[in-house]
Amino acid sequence: MKVALIADTHDRLDAVAELLRRLQAAGATMVLHAGDYCAPFALKPFIDANMPLLGVFGRNDGDHEGIRAMAQQGMGFELWESPHSFDVGGQRILLVHEIADATETSIETHQFVVQGHLHKPEMKEREGALLICPGEGCGWLHGSPSAALLDLDTRKVEFIQLPAAEWTR
Repeated sequence: MKVALIADTHDRLDAVAELLRRLQAAGATMVLHAGDYCAPFALKPFIDANMPLLGVFGRNDGDHEGIRAMAQQGMGFELWESPHSFDVGGQRILLVHEIADATETSIETHQFVVQGHLHKPEMKEREGALLICPGEGCGWLHGSPSAALLDLDTRKVEFIQLPAAEWTR
């Protein structure tokens, strides 16, 4: 099973929509979002993509109730406070906005830890858990909107970055 990983989308609807198109074309059937949507309207590209979304709130999500209300318009959307643990495709996943919010014991008891907040794509292994930051879906800080595609069966991660030249104009 392939899942889309995204974080720190910060209201940049056009970049998020393009990333979701590419992730769906690559086989993603679900989105895991590690926080910082920022506003309720920022969920529109996810609703339009018509894929289930499991997400946590980040530091810049001020209107939790508004975001939750918008999420109810989507198919299979579930939003929690960070960190949140769940199973997908037989794999234990920890979704967290900022890794400092997760305990070492919690990290060790998951196969995958999806984190946001860093705004740069990163992947490393810690105590058997694969820690993945998909970067910034918005591209505001580093110029290249990014996301990742995770194959839960093979543990393969593919980072997807939109060309900076097209997104810094």
